[in-house]
Amino acid sequence: MLVKYEFLKILRKKSTLIVMAISLVLTAFLFGLPIMQFQTYNQNGVIKGTEGIAYEKAQSENYSVLLTEDYITESIQEVQELFENPDNVGTDGNEKFLIGDAYWNEIAPGEKMLNLIAKAYSNPNEYVSYNHMPNLDVSKGANFYKAMEIKREKILNAASSDLSNEQKDYWRNMARNIDIPLQYGYYEGWEIITTSFELLMFAILAICIVIAPAFSGEYQAGTDAVILSGKYGKTKLITAKIIASLLFGTMAFVLHIIVACGLPLISFGVDGWNLPLQIAGLTIPYPFTFLQATLINIGVIYLVQLAMIGLTLLLSAKMKSPYLVLIVLVPILFIPIFLTPSGATGAYNLTLFLLPYRAAIPEFGKYISYQFGGLVLDTFSMRTIVYAALTVITLPLARLGFKKHQVA
Repeated sequence: MLVKYEFLKILRKKSTLIVMAISLVLTAFLFGLPIMQFQTYNQNGVIKGTEGIAYEKAQSENYSVLLTEDYITESIQEVQELFENPDNVGTDGNEKFLIGDAYWNEIAPGEKMLNLIAKAYSNPNEYVSYNHMPNLDVSKGANFYKAMEIKREKILNAASSDLSNEQKDYWRNMARNIDIPLQYGYYEGWEIITTSFELLMFAILAICIVIAPAFSGEYQAGTDAVILSGKYGKTKLITAKIIASLLFGTMAFVLHIIVACGLPLISFGVDGWNLPLQIAGLTIPYPFTFLQATLINIGVIYLVQLAMIGLTLLLSAKMKSPYLVLIVLVPILFIPIFLTPSGATGAYNLTLFLLPYRAAIPEFGKYISYQFGGLVLDTFSMRTIVYAALTVITLPLARLGFKKHQVA
């Protein structure tokens, strides 16, 4: 009954309804922006919005294929043959590219896939596209998956990576679990979700704003003396406040996830949920599908939120005003936006990747690892441990902080 009372107390506040409404609208706007701004092209010009989405999806249906060595070899040879005809080729003075019907009929529908294939043969951080295919020698086969492995090895062995032998072996072992040949297909909706997770920081802030008065609001209203002198004021009521805060946070989080994931998937379709992440980036070492990657990162963000709720309750128990709580929380949540990692190793970078804002960004393509002796952990494992530990630490401290509060 106490939990129900505290939960309803949070839910029935006008401020709660206002903050949650604003937060949900903001989340809908941010995750809906790629839908409103979407545009693609055909020979007649630009196609925008839902019409453009439908057009691109229809175009991509012919490129839902298994990327076998034979298929990739044939694709490269077909592009090379197109470049052999001078009438098909244009230039900007630096590079050659296909024009006219050769481009619009043969390249444009599958350009995203062809660019992906071309990138396998490039150096890390080098941009290439289909127009580099004429330089490839595929007379003995494309050796596409060997090229992928070589590219990963270049990243692992680069001086800037500064990885230990144990870390290199960790990533090699992980990459061996990637299913090959890769299945290619349409994955636009999932790509938008996996590249926009950090926008959920605004939802986490909104939840913390609602929970901030949990204890400090009692100080501000002068009801702390009544609560702490009551029969269950220092025991069950404190526990009820914490549980109610966690329940509200979970409910609000689920609502925001439904909005954040629902809008792109309704607009672009759920196609691609079972496709491998590598079709979005060949050097991604994680053997996940788009659905698995999405669920894993949502789990990490949920743990970040629980830890932030724990910190909010701890600050609320220690401070006399909810506004002071937010003055501390806002920098913690958003200062990392202005901090840019200089790599994937080093104490500064590894710490930055664990801060709340950065922890919401999956970083699938980066070989971020934490080593403790012979134990190596990837970024998802480390974030899970850190934020689970913070939750376990802050919640009891919040309980103790209110329990030992001295009434003025």
